[in-house]
Amino acid sequence: MAPRRRQRGAMSDSASGNVRDFDRLNLRLPAATFAAIDRAIAARAGHVSRNTWLTEAVAEKLARDAANDTSAEDRRHG
Repeated sequence: MAPRRRQRGAMSDSASGNVRDFDRLNLRLPAATFAAIDRAIAARAGHVSRNTWLTEAVAEKLARDAANDTSAEDRRHG
């Protein structure tokens, strides 16, 4: 499915069309999800921002999916 008009180019520098190193994202989540995230943050030693926690969670999910994809590929060729 193609991105909506508003979303096209959201992660690029409109002048050059290049993807920027960092960009903002508006994320809509249920209040209960925010509360669960905040509880996980509070249980963690030290201080971590909600943004950092979410960034780490996304990185963990991407790594897990990549590992699962590799395992599935190995099983097919095994």
